[in-house]
Amino acid sequence: MFTISRNLWTRLGKLLAAPAIIALIVAFYSRLPVNNTTVALTLLLAILGISAWWGLLDATIASVVAMLGFNYYFLPPVGTFEIDDPQNWVALTAFLVTAVMASQLSARAKRRTLEAVERRREIEGLYALSQSLLLSGSTRTASQDLVSRVVEILGVSTAAFHAKSRHETFRWGPDDPLIADWQLQTDRDEALVDRTLGFAIVPVRLGGQALGNLGLTGRLPSEAVLNAVAYLVAIGIERARELEEASHAEAARQSEVLKSALLDALAHDFRTPLTSIKAAVTSLLGQPHPGPDRELMTIINEESDRLNRLVAEVLEMVRIEAGKLHPEKKPHDVSEIIHAALAELKPVLHDRPVEVRLQDALPEVEVDFDFIQQVLKQLLDNALKYSPPQSPLTVSARGGEGRVVVSVADRGSGIHEQEQMRVFDKFFRAREHRFRVPGTGMGLAIAKGIVEAHGGRIWVTSEPGQGSVFSFSLPVYRGEMVS
Repeated sequence: MFTISRNLWTRLGKLLAAPAIIALIVAFYSRLPVNNTTVALTLLLAILGISAWWGLLDATIASVVAMLGFNYYFLPPVGTFEIDDPQNWVALTAFLVTAVMASQLSARAKRRTLEAVERRREIEGLYALSQSLLLSGSTRTASQDLVSRVVEILGVSTAAFHAKSRHETFRWGPDDPLIADWQLQTDRDEALVDRTLGFAIVPVRLGGQALGNLGLTGRLPSEAVLNAVAYLVAIGIERARELEEASHAEAARQSEVLKSALLDALAHDFRTPLTSIKAAVTSLLGQPHPGPDRELMTIINEESDRLNRLVAEVLEMVRIEAGKLHPEKKPHDVSEIIHAALAELKPVLHDRPVEVRLQDALPEVEVDFDFIQQVLKQLLDNALKYSPPQSPLTVSARGGEGRVVVSVADRGSGIHEQEQMRVFDKFFRAREHRFRVPGTGMGLAIAKGIVEAHGGRIWVTSEPGQGSVFSFSLPVYRGEMVS
């Protein structure tokens, strides 16, 4: 209340001071022998000064007072407001029009100057805000820092930002009911600006994606600046998110490099003692031993074979990740690869029915026989593990569009849709079978690496409860290039 009263008294003081200044000039010249031109020019200068310092209203009041004083004291008949000479009417009218127009021009120039200063301040604020984007850290800290910087740079009272992705609101400054949480959480296509109450809520978007809403209270900048601030906030948050993701990706990459190096070292260190254990137990099995001892040696022999397979998988995975897998591609018949893989897995298949479906007149494929046989054996072994005993398996091959597609179908429990995209990732095990089925989670990743090294693609189609179909494509052999 005190502030309002003081501003009111200041304004009244200016309104009274403007005609008082004119009255003092008129009183001063009325006692001196000067011509009317000098008086008129002095009054005009005074009116221009009042307009420049205080505003148009004060200058207009001063113009009317100056016109009346000039008429009363300097135009004949002096001492009255009457004018006898028509030329004096013209002079008086010209004086009043000139004074008012000069006041308006001066006030307009002052207003334009203030607007230019305000625009410069806003541009400097936007520049400072854009610089502060370079200091943003994580997405969360970036949101908090940007809110505080908006208050500091734009000079508003309160700023609040609701991050839609995190469902979190960041505030800076005193709490203001004009920007409540529910208003910030409401989806908006356009800015809500109320300059009477002094608040604005601007949607923060980037590339059509809504990131949240920015609320401001206090002395608001122009709408163009509000939109620019919202865009800068969006850029800052998106930049922080991308830096955070890049940091996580780099950390994951470094972790994978370290993990591969560790696996490589361990696999090589395991191979020598495993070879010795395998040789020793094979020698012992060739000699007569009591029943219990022979059973224990058989277990050692089987587990040695299992460890050897694990070491071989690790070394294969390391070679694939290091880009050192160099298949020797030659033309081969797909049916030969399929039958060779089934023959090697015959002891494991036991009585499991396997149906082979081959399209007529399949073209030869340009592959490394052993590598592709390894892929097919891995898919068959995978089908054996994850489908009920005695359930049939189907191996098929079909050609088309310069490719031959080989598929292995089972009638197992299937793979959930959210896990199908990760089933070829290294060490991934389906949650349902993680502790029920033995394995390292590297077999399918190795198969994927081998197929891609041949220029092919591997994928899975599955429906829970209906089984899975693993398929991979191989390039057709086109013969040697003729120059």
